[in-house]
Amino acid sequence: MHTSALASFPNARFRRIRTSPATRALTRENTLTVEDLIWPVFVCDGENVETPVPSMPGVLRRSVDRIVEAAKEAADLGIPAICLFPYTDPSLKTEDCAEAWNPNNLSNRATRAIKAAVPNIAVMTDVALDPYNINGHDGFVEGGVIVNDRTVEALVKQAISQAEAGADIIGPSDMMDGRIGALRHALEQNGFSNVILLSYAAKYASGFYGPFRDAVGASGALKGDKSTYQMDPANSDEALRLVARDLSEGADMVMIKPGMPYLDICRRVKDQFGAPTYAYQVSGEYAMLQAAIQNGWLDGDKVMMESLLAFKRAGCDGILTYFAPEAAKKLARS
Repeated sequence: MHTSALASFPNARFRRIRTSPATRALTRENTLTVEDLIWPVFVCDGENVETPVPSMPGVLRRSVDRIVEAAKEAADLGIPAICLFPYTDPSLKTEDCAEAWNPNNLSNRATRAIKAAVPNIAVMTDVALDPYNINGHDGFVEGGVIVNDRTVEALVKQAISQAEAGADIIGPSDMMDGRIGALRHALEQNGFSNVILLSYAAKYASGFYGPFRDAVGASGALKGDKSTYQMDPANSDEALRLVARDLSEGADMVMIKPGMPYLDICRRVKDQFGAPTYAYQVSGEYAMLQAAIQNGWLDGDKVMMESLLAFKRAGCDGILTYFAPEAAKKLARS
C-alpha cells in the first residue's frame, strides 16, 4: 500500500464507508460463505448411536446410519464436503495397523453409505495410522522410532482402500516424508486419477489436538509424542518448504493445522504459492471457544463467525470446522 497516495484528514474520513450496513457491505474485503466449509465428523460402530464427546460440546460420535443423516443435513445446508474420522474399537488396534486398509472398516463403510445416499456431497477421508495403531502414532513404531518408508507403504494401501470405497478427497495427515508422491503415483496406477489429495502439508506438533484424540479414542493409546514427524511450532519457513514439496509431488490442495494460532502460515502459503489453501480449526480451538460461550463469557454466534472469517482474511479457500452446521445456519439467516 502506498500511504503517500492517501488524502489527509478531513478529506480522508475512514468512518464514511462504515456509516451504514449497505456501505460496509460494498467495501467488505473478504466474505465467508457456506461453500467455504468442510464438516469433520466422527464415526463409530453400532446402529442409531449418537454419543457426545465431553471435551467438545455439541460434537457427537455417530454410527454409520447417523453419519448418513448428518451428511444429508450438511447437503441440505449447502455444505460441500464432510470429513470422516473413525472411532476404532480398541480390539482392532494392532502393531501392523491392518484395519487401516480393511475394505469394511468404519471409514470405508461410512464412505460407501454416504455416497449411496447423498452422492453430491464430497467425502473426505483421513490417511494416517493413528486410529488403528496400538501405539497411537501416525506411523509404525520400531524400537521406539516412528519409521517413515514402511509407513508410507501402508498409507498407500489405506488410501487405495478409501478410493475404492468412493472417497472424493483424501487427506494425508501423517506428515511422513514422500507420502504425497507415493499416494499420487498409486492413485494414478490404480485408476483413481480424479481423486483429490488435500495434503496436511504444514501440520504442527500442537497442544490443541487433545479433544480430537478423545473423540477418536487415541489419547490413551499414544506412547510419547509426535514431535519427530509433526512440525515445530516455532518454525515458519519450514512450512513453505513442505508445501512446495507436497505441491511438486502432486498435492491438489494444501492444509495448515491448527488454524487460528497459525494464521500467519496460512497467509504466507497463499501469497507464496496461490494454490488452494485450507486450514483446520482444530478440536482445541473449538473447545476453547465453546467453553467460553457456554460460560456466557463470549457471544457464541459472533465469535464463531469472526473466527471463521479470520481464515478467509488470511487467504484460506476453505476451513475444516466443527462449527460448520451452525455457521451454515447462521449464514442462511444473514
